[in-house]
Amino acid sequence: MEYNPKADEVAPLANWLAMQETAYRPALMLGTSTDRIGTPSGHAYYVTLSKNLERLLHAPIAPYAGAAYGTYDDRLRFIGGVNYFVTDNLSALVTYNGEHYNSILSLSRGRYTGSLLYVSGGNIGAAWNVTW
Repeated sequence: MEYNPKADEVAPLANWLAMQETAYRPALMLGTSTDRIGTPSGHAYYVTLSKNLERLLHAPIAPYAGAAYGTYDDRLRFIGGVNYFVTDNLSALVTYNGEHYNSILSLSRGRYTGSLLYVSGGNIGAAWNVTW
């Protein structure tokens, strides 16, 4: 669960890997969360396709693209981003949420990931994730 203090509400944050990536096929991810960073309320529902292009580009890059429906302004937005794997445990991600770009630096250890976020407008944040 994720707490949004501006909206004083609790909302689920969940991702489901509906289809795993293969050598020729991208991964398909479905999910829900609070609406875009910076909105005072609302939920988002999204679908994305992602593909690690390291074999093709000889660089540790994995882009994603998709669509997200946000209830804050009842709009469908095109979203995307590019993940660059600095090491096996450290990655740098630039995301586009349909309005703004955000940067995320993540360090993973087993099922745990800690992230630092630099959000459009100059705000800084942090996240802690556990994968089951």
